[in-house]
Amino acid sequence: MKMLDQIWVQNLCVVAGYSLLGTVLWYGTRSDRWRAAWKRLKADVPGMGALFVIFAYLLVGTLESLTISAESGNLTLLQKLASGVPQEKSYSAPLAKTTLSVAEPKPLKAVHLLGTDALGRDTLVQTLRATRSALWIGGLTSLIYIPLGVLLGMMAGYFRGWVDDVVQFIYSTVAAVPEILMLVAILMVLGKGLGTMAIALGITGWVGMARLIRGETLRQVERPYVAAAKAMGQSHWKILSSHLLPNVMHLVLIKFVLGFSGLVLAEAILSYLGVGVPVGTPSWGAMIDASRSELSREPLVWWNLTASSVALFILVLALNFFGDALRRAFDPKRGE
Repeated sequence: MKMLDQIWVQNLCVVAGYSLLGTVLWYGTRSDRWRAAWKRLKADVPGMGALFVIFAYLLVGTLESLTISAESGNLTLLQKLASGVPQEKSYSAPLAKTTLSVAEPKPLKAVHLLGTDALGRDTLVQTLRATRSALWIGGLTSLIYIPLGVLLGMMAGYFRGWVDDVVQFIYSTVAAVPEILMLVAILMVLGKGLGTMAIALGITGWVGMARLIRGETLRQVERPYVAAAKAMGQSHWKILSSHLLPNVMHLVLIKFVLGFSGLVLAEAILSYLGVGVPVGTPSWGAMIDASRSELSREPLVWWNLTASSVALFILVLALNFFGDALRRAFDPKRGE
């Protein structure tokens, strides 16, 4: 019963995440600026190509996130689809027919496109499964740092005075501490795990969002529509939520996309350092970390490092391309 509850909780988290993303996009389509930006984005070939790549990663990550109950235990949909790929006894090179052993090579049960790792697991399957860790870290961290950064940034830019001074003091203090040291310290206290890593990255990641939104809010409060709302007697909360927030949401979206690539890299770096995801959790950083010893053995095992590095590189590149396309779409003069 407890196992079934965990499955439902994890699946509900996936559904809730997509529902939140859909709500934000639906909210944005009500704005003329967002509709005009979408028209410009559709004409941006590199941006749409990057969006297609991101959707492919999202699909793979979703298949690895949704869990079902099976006779052999809990399986993700991706594991279920890859259940026909057999596990070998040791390393095997890409498209090889025997294990990678000079002394006693053994025949493989199947041909593996990207070879296998030390435990005989298919490298392609492990690389695809590692997509979940990167996307979950990016999604969970965004749920922490975006609301925090937007709220504090808008309050600092709107109220100014002592509120602005307090917010600036807080984020200046956080920014003064080297980020990697703070991340490692928080993870050493809270322990390994996707949730604790998201908390650590969220605590250190809201500073940039707060600075960006504060600057834009300072510019927006000088606009006539804010003065008109105040003259009509609207409350501060009404002005912040109904007038200022829609006018800074495009910056939130751009910062989210560009920041997502940094979170993916941070997850890989922390896992490489050994303070990231728990042992046994598929991760590109963990695969790269395990490849250090593989590069010094004979025969050389290069495919695990190559597969994880290429998968990480393509996702980060696509996110940066799409972020730049969004910036051009929302502000075509700046993109020229």
